[in-house]
Formats: sequence, structure tokens, C-alpha cells
Amino acid sequence: MKGAKSKAEAKDTRLSVKKGAVKKSTKKDKDPNMPKRPPSAFFVFMEEFREQYKEKHPGNKSVALVAKAGGAKWKSLTEADKAPYVAKADKRKTDYEKNMEAYNKKLAQGTNAAEDDGSEVDEEDGSGEEEEDD
Repeated sequence: MKGAKSKAEAKDTRLSVKKGAVKKSTKKDKDPNMPKRPPSAFFVFMEEFREQYKEKHPGNKSVALVAKAGGAKWKSLTEADKAPYVAKADKRKTDYEKNMEAYNKKLAQGTNAAEDDGSEVDEEDGSGEEEEDD
């Protein structure tokens, strides 16, 4: 009977190991100063469509219904009807690219400034290894 008991204990230890394992999040923290990505032409259209839909259906509280109606309306539009929204989206995209260039320059200057200040530890001084005298 000892064998049966030890098998049961072995199962319990294996299960406890699986339960105890915790995965670490590899997601990087976002920089709050980073510019937001621009909306696509569809989302530019939806900004306007939501306002119109709320005026026609003031009692509707469902986001899903508004999204479905907006998607159906977007699909029914011709390329000529979509053109103003595409133009607005392109303009926002160029503004975003300019903002990103400025942000990246500012970020690069910030890292260069930190290197120039000498805030980093030199490899010789901060390696953590001690030299032995014989």
C-alpha cells in the first residue's frame, strides 16, 4: 500500500508545480508622450456617422448596433463617397509621421544627453569583479 500512497503524493507535487508557475509579462510599458496612431478612413467616417446615428436614434445605448450600422453603411459607399474620409485620414497620417519624427529626435537627444552626462557606469569600475593580488 505504500506504493499507491507515494504515487498519489507524486501527482500532487506535479500539480502544485504547474499551479505555482507564473508567466512574466513581456509587454513593454508605453511611453505616455508618444503620439497616438492616426485613425483609418473607416474610423474617420465612424466619428461622423456616430453623431448622425445618435440624432436619429436617441434611445439607443448599444455600441454594437451603431458599429454594425456604420459598417454596413461604409460597405455601401462608393469610392467617390469614401474619398473625403480617405483624404482626412491621409492628412492625419502625415501629421502623425511629422509628430513621430519630432518624438524620435527628442528621444534620441534625451539618450545622447544621458550618455554625455556620464550617468552610465563604466565597465572597468562597475563590473563587479575584483582583481586578486598574488
